[in-house]
Amino acid sequence: MLSAIRDRLGADQAQLMQALALDPCDARLETQLLMAAALGVNRAWLLAHGEEMLAPAAAARYADLLERRLAGEPIAYIFGAKEFYGLMFKVSPAVLIPRPETELLVELALARIAADRPCRVLDLGTGSGIIAVTLARLRPLAELVALDVSPAALALAQENARNLEASNVQFIESDWFSALGSVGKFDVIVSNPPYVSAGDPHLAHGDLRFEPPHALAAGPSGRSALARIIAQAAPNMATAGTLLLEHGYDQGEYTRAALQQAGFHQCVTYHDLAGVERVTLGTVG
Repeated sequence: MLSAIRDRLGADQAQLMQALALDPCDARLETQLLMAAALGVNRAWLLAHGEEMLAPAAAARYADLLERRLAGEPIAYIFGAKEFYGLMFKVSPAVLIPRPETELLVELALARIAADRPCRVLDLGTGSGIIAVTLARLRPLAELVALDVSPAALALAQENARNLEASNVQFIESDWFSALGSVGKFDVIVSNPPYVSAGDPHLAHGDLRFEPPHALAAGPSGRSALARIIAQAAPNMATAGTLLLEHGYDQGEYTRAALQQAGFHQCVTYHDLAGVERVTLGTVG
């Protein structure tokens, strides 16, 4: 039986709200995005043609997409893409889904990378490459090196760099600093490492169920990756270099103390737009 696009969207919005505990605005947006993808149109067309009947072939495509979302699969993985800092990145279940709070890390790094002269920047645990590629695009004179232990993540990051024409990034498979070798020292090191406790119940809910566990959890306390990076960073940094770390809402005090103990100074924590302690930085030399 044929149904109007608007009627189908209304019914499925209610389904998403119930199945995934979404608020009405998010559920409405998601059903519209899924329908637009099934029809091969944009949301503006969709909103202007809500009274049109949904053809069987399009209805079948839409039903498949909706079924995946109702099962909890994140929208970003369904579409294979996610916007970050005004750029569109390919994503897959091999990498974390880009999150808006990570834009704070990028903004703080940009403030410490000169736009008019060369600068060496290291991105630890690059994932899909959102940090390294964004910095490379906005600081074309900088030399970026991006590391990740996952070959699948690195392949995706390299694809994003090609797609976004970020030619000043080198990608290396490495467990943090272990395979860095003799590529020299860095003026800026950035990282959004795993920082969730391995026993955190949130890992079994929502989008986190579909994301790679190794990119989320970091030991019983959630601090093991932060501790390892802080302990090993200084020998890889140039004089007056800066280390910037994204972390959990309750890890700012720990990260500042660990940086100070490792010989960093000017250790400061910055809050994200939600008022949560999100990024801590320190300087060496």
